[in-house]
Amino acid sequence: MSYVELYERNILKKRKEELNKLLEKCHLCPRKCLVNRLQDEKGFCGAGKRVTVSSYNLHFGEEPPISGYRGSGTIFFTHCSLRCCFCQNYPISQLGNGQEVEISELATMMVKLQKLGAHNINFVTPTHFVPQIVEALELGVREGLKIPLVYNSGGYESVETLELLDGIVDIYMPDAKYSDPESARAYSRAADYFEVNKKALLEMHRQVGDLKMDSEGIAKRGLLIRHLVMPEDIAGSRSILEFVAKNISKDTYMSIMAQYHPAHLAFEFPELSRRISKKEYDAVLEMADELGLERGWRQNF
Repeated sequence: MSYVELYERNILKKRKEELNKLLEKCHLCPRKCLVNRLQDEKGFCGAGKRVTVSSYNLHFGEEPPISGYRGSGTIFFTHCSLRCCFCQNYPISQLGNGQEVEISELATMMVKLQKLGAHNINFVTPTHFVPQIVEALELGVREGLKIPLVYNSGGYESVETLELLDGIVDIYMPDAKYSDPESARAYSRAADYFEVNKKALLEMHRQVGDLKMDSEGIAKRGLLIRHLVMPEDIAGSRSILEFVAKNISKDTYMSIMAQYHPAHLAFEFPELSRRISKKEYDAVLEMADELGLERGWRQNF
């Protein structure tokens, strides 16, 4: 069932109402700050009542099935429920750079991107604005919005929130950042990241299954997991790949990324103050091959 069908059956409105309840004592994400976002109180992520958007545009730098040949209609949301010390987008995620927009403006962005030819609407770091996004979708559908929705996140997600997105999100594109609790605590202030992430990945896969593409290779539905290779194997890559292979599917599309470079506060940590080596990257690729994870994308080093 698509979000258009959910709208036509009045289910989208009910989901919006249920999600808005999560804002009153905010527990949209696993941090459960319990602030009243409806009164514009702000918790760990820094988001209040109104949506804040950094930019929206056609993006051609995502994985091939997402960007396609016409581009992915990305909407970059400000703020984040993680505090990655190496975040390359920290002015947006942590410094709060962006503009507050009305729900109607957010809907207009989606419709405009569809009219520009976007293959999908790609919500980048959407977790803390899920209720507002669903409210905007109601307006967007009335204006003819119908292309697939991509949920592009850091992978630190509440299953309760994800369950309310069942049938709304077409493509989940989460990170799988860490398996080691100490690394997650030190570098993203989320010691429970792996336990949370595993549950989230399972729920995402339950909803949409393995990634499916059309005859032109454009993603229509499914799960695509991103994993950033880190220096000194800080991420604990093997445990992540083993979990995916054994508990989700060996047919999972994995984007194994080599573009780590020090940013933001990374230079405060000696182990993070360099790029990865080809040897480190190749070691993770070998792990994926060994585990039968052959689908996805690998980068030229």
